[in-house]
Amino acid sequence: MRTVPKSVTGDTLWRMEVYRLSEYLAYLAFEDTDMIAIQKHRVSLADQLYRAVGSISANIAEGYGDANDKDQTRFYRYALRSAREARGWYLKARPLFDETVCHERLSSLESIIRSLIHIVTVRSGYTLHEEHAEYDVGLDEE
Repeated sequence: MRTVPKSVTGDTLWRMEVYRLSEYLAYLAFEDTDMIAIQKHRVSLADQLYRAVGSISANIAEGYGDANDKDQTRFYRYALRSAREARGWYLKARPLFDETVCHERLSSLESIIRSLIHIVTVRSGYTLHEEHAEYDVGLDEE
């Protein structure tokens, strides 16, 4: 794995754990979607997945740069929506991944979602909820 340049890690945005986790997930999603897109009929799935995952950190960064709390909260809500969308795409693509890979990605997304819910709740004053869920990525129903 490549290291992150000092110019990035020295930025105050990098101190936000949720941002670092979303950037790491985007790095992993690049590998995941590259593998999916090998077959031509899966290119659109790979594209949707990568766009959703990439949008998380992009919106966090956009919100972090805004001086206005209302605008910051709006972008963090966008990041939350993207995280939920990415979770949906990973769930749809789960037959294409090893069970461990899928579980790790979904667990990372769950952490991101919980963090963003907390940030949005604190900043906006109204409560958002997300039920904790254990993901069974197997396809067999017994």
